Order: sequence, then structure tokens, then C-alpha cells
Amino acid sequence: MLPHQQIELRLQAAVRAVLPDADLAGVLVRPCLDPKFGDYQSSALMALAKPRKLNPRHLAQEVLARLDVTDWCAPVEIAGAGFLNFRLKLPALSAALDATMRGDHLFFTPAAQPRTVVVDFSSPNVAKPMHVGHIRSTILGDTLARLLRLLGHRVITDNHIGDWGTQFGMLLVGWKRELDRAALTADAIAEMERLYKQISAECKENAATLEAARQELVKLQRGDEENLRIWREMIALSQVQFDAIYARLGVKFDHTLGESFYNPRLKAIVDELTTKGIARESEGAKAVFFDDIPQLKESPALVQKSDGGFNYTTTDLATLAHRLETWQPDEIIYVTDGRQQLHFQQVFAAFRHWHPEAKLKLAHVWFGSILGEDGKPFKTRSGETVKLADLLDEAEERAFKVVSEKNSELPEAAGREIARIVGIGAVKYADLLPNRQSDYVFSWDKMLALSGNTAPYLQYAYARIQSIFRKAEATPDTRPPTSNLQLVQPEEIALAKQLLNFGLTLEAVAAEYRPNFLCNYLYDLAGRYTAFYENCPVLKAESATRASRLALCDLTARVLKQGLDVLGLEVLDSM
Repeated sequence: MLPHQQIELRLQAAVRAVLPDADLAGVLVRPCLDPKFGDYQSSALMALAKPRKLNPRHLAQEVLARLDVTDWCAPVEIAGAGFLNFRLKLPALSAALDATMRGDHLFFTPAAQPRTVVVDFSSPNVAKPMHVGHIRSTILGDTLARLLRLLGHRVITDNHIGDWGTQFGMLLVGWKRELDRAALTADAIAEMERLYKQISAECKENAATLEAARQELVKLQRGDEENLRIWREMIALSQVQFDAIYARLGVKFDHTLGESFYNPRLKAIVDELTTKGIARESEGAKAVFFDDIPQLKESPALVQKSDGGFNYTTTDLATLAHRLETWQPDEIIYVTDGRQQLHFQQVFAAFRHWHPEAKLKLAHVWFGSILGEDGKPFKTRSGETVKLADLLDEAEERAFKVVSEKNSELPEAAGREIARIVGIGAVKYADLLPNRQSDYVFSWDKMLALSGNTAPYLQYAYARIQSIFRKAEATPDTRPPTSNLQLVQPEEIALAKQLLNFGLTLEAVAAEYRPNFLCNYLYDLAGRYTAFYENCPVLKAESATRASRLALCDLTARVLKQGLDVLGLEVLDSM
């Protein structure tokens, strides 16, 4: 068990002794934001004191009288209105790192009570190219899935693709009337996009074309064999594109259940909602009204249009019901842009009315937009939406140019592989680094820089550690599994304490769905390692100190690699 976990358990026991009725779930120990106050801190006593009208400092003194953490900490200090500050003893710090060297843990422990979590992300549309707008959902969703799996949870990923709706009526008209088979073979997505744009523009000018598209859609919805065959071909061709991009990004899905999968359930769901009085008729349509939810009182959720058709809300309720029946999840996470906040508030509220008994956490993890350096939505120079495949191509080409300038003698194949790892990693990291709810400015120069908080900087930090082991003529297999760590220099101690907080950082990311916490942690870790490397000679140190410092190098490399893997980034042994 890690030191902070031991301290937390002792603190909870002391609180229970003073306040037997206290909810201990919030009695937590977390890293101090400012190291001058200590290594860990708990603010829980202030929250416990307030509803009981107790003086928080007096409560802290009572708890402290029953708290024994002398095995791990210097005397605990009370600060401010009732903060408890904990400072680790060096033997406890050394012991925690030694346990990691023995393979007991990598500064985190799997969840004691694993949960089943469904992560819904990416969700591109059939017959359209994936564009830059898909990257945030795809990368953020993949990171959350990777993290939750690492923490021991059962994770199910589902790509809810857009494979149904009015656009297919237009596509069917275009396919039957204008399809260029040679162009479809050469670039299926480009040809389908051409057809859609042409017929869509025609529909705005020509009522006959609009009616033809409507009729083709009705035929599709009624199961017309020809239209179903064409529609299935569109999906298959689109999936080839999706799979190619996901392979480049290292993203995998357990399921790809599109909107069409849920069509058979939609009418029954609306009928059930109506029968139970959850949905009611309004102007020929049917909607769920939220008279009991002030913020949604003026925003009813439409579940059936006046023409009898269904919409995204209906489909999302059907999706929820299917997931609940099939996987029995404890939580479902939806990763989409911020414009869908109202939609998911409505869906979640409607589901709670429909299934009040369901003990299911529903989370909408939303994110901001990607902006160009002009502060406007990120577009091509001609004003078109940036295609994701083109963006990844450019990332690799720019990275290859940087790699070639740094090492002109590198064989091209090796340079291309480094450029792939660095270029794709740079795009991913730049997307995960900001607060996800903020817009961010896309800058090639910043994301590919070897200095600053970037993927190349962290990948280089990992590669530099590997070079130390090459110089030491050691490999991971020959490194000692245990080490008597000697933490003497301030830089050694600071690095060791940063390593110890890896698990707490992972837990914070999982709790708040914010990978930027992990990005900043890894950047700080690399910075502490640099200070250690510059001030504490490794290979030139005498035997015991050398072994101890090599152990610190090894632990840092392992945490960097694991942390970057959670973010979906690969590492290199040399750059």
C-alpha cells in the first residue's frame, strides 16, 4: 500500500473515533499544491465541521490527538482553518520506491471495486470524410478508456456512427443518377461527398429533387432491397476509411453500433413513454416535459416529430436502454463537443424519468473547439474543413522534416518511423494538454517543439533515459529488481516525490475526465528528472549511489512510458 493510502486510512479511523456518524468517503489525502506546506494535505475536516457547527481547528486538534502516522510522516501540522499537512519521512519514501522496483506496483493500485464503464466517442458520419472536428472526441475518449482499463475497470468502447437520417435520401438520389464508379473505386469517400454536396445544393433549388430524395429515404426506411444494398455499401466503404484513420491513431473499438441499429426500438420507446405519462403530445409531436427541473422547464425533449419521424433524442434513449440491458454498466461516458450540452441534459433527464430505478452514472464529457492561429475555427487556407487524414499526413511530414534536420544521416525508413511516432503523438498531446472545456489554438510550431510542454519533449526525455542505460551497458532485463535507494540530494528527493504522485494523478484524471492533469504531471516529472540529471551524476557516481540513481532513472522511464501510453502516445528508445 502506498504512503498516502496508509495515511488516508489512519486519518479516516481517527475521524471515525471523533465523529462516528461522519461520511468517510470525502476524508481524502491529496498532494499539497505548494511543497513548502508539506507533501500531502487534507481539507476534509473543514467540510465535516461546517454542518455540525464545530470549530474546524478544534476538530482538527481532536482528530490529530487520535491520529498516528509516525511510521510515514514527520509531526502533522494544522494550517489555516483546519487543513492537515503531512510531510513524508525519507525512509517511507524510499520504501515506496523500493516496492515499485520489486514490481509491487507502479505507484498506483487497481480499483478495489472495479466498475463497468461504457465510453461512447468519435462517432463519425457515414459517407463523409472524418475531419479535424472528430479528433478531440476520438483522442479524449480513447484516453479515458485506456486510463479506466489501467485502473482495473471493465471498459466497453462503442463508436455510435451516424449511419441513418435524411442525408441518405440525397445520397441515394446521387448514387443512382450521378455515381462515377471509377471515382468510387479510387476514393470512395470523396465520391460520396461529391454526390451529397451536388444533390444537397439541388434540393435547395429544385422541389422535384427534394421530393425524390424524400421518396428514396422512405423506401430505405421501409426496407427496399435496392436502397438497403446501396446503403450497406456506403457503410462498408466508409468503415474502410474509419479503420485506416483509427489504425494510424492507435484507437480500437469493442463495438460500432450505428444509429440504424436502434431503429426497430424507437416506436415502442415512444409508446412506452407516452403510456407512462412521461411524454405527451404537443402540436402534433410528442415530447418529454421537465416541469420538475427548473433549468430544463423551457426546453422539452422532442421524441417524435409531427410527421411521425424520430430524432437523436429517441435514438439516444434507445441506445441507453440497449446498453443497460446488454452490458449492465455502472457508468456511461459520452464524449462530444460542448454544443451538445443541452441535448445530453435532456436525454439524461428523460432517462431518469423513464428508469428512476437505474443506478447508473451518466456523464457528458464535453470539449471546446480547435481554432486556427487567427482565433477562428480551424480551416484550410481555402476555408474548407480540414480532413483528418490530411492533418495526420501533414503532422508526419513536418515531423520528418524536423527529424531530417536533426540527423541527416538517418536512413529514410527509420526517419519516417520516428516521424510517425513524433508527429501523431504531437497532434494527440496538443489536443489533450488544454483544459478540455477550453478552445485551443492549433500551432504546428508549438506542438512539434522539443522544448516546453509538448509530446516531443516528453518522448525525448524517455529516449534520453534509455541512452543512459545503453551507456551503462544495461538492459531492462539486467537491471536489479530491487535497490537500496539513497535519497540524499534535494533533486533526488523531489524526483522521488513526483514519482510517488503518479497514481493520485491517474485517479484525478479518472474522477474529472481531464487528461490535462496527466499531461502537466508528466511535464513536471520530466522537469524534475532534468534537474536531477544535471545535478546528480549517474554513471560517474560511486557504486551504491550509481545503482540508486540508475533505479530513479528506471522508475522515471517506466512512469513516463506508462503515462504516455494512457495518452495514446508511443515512445522511442532513441531520437
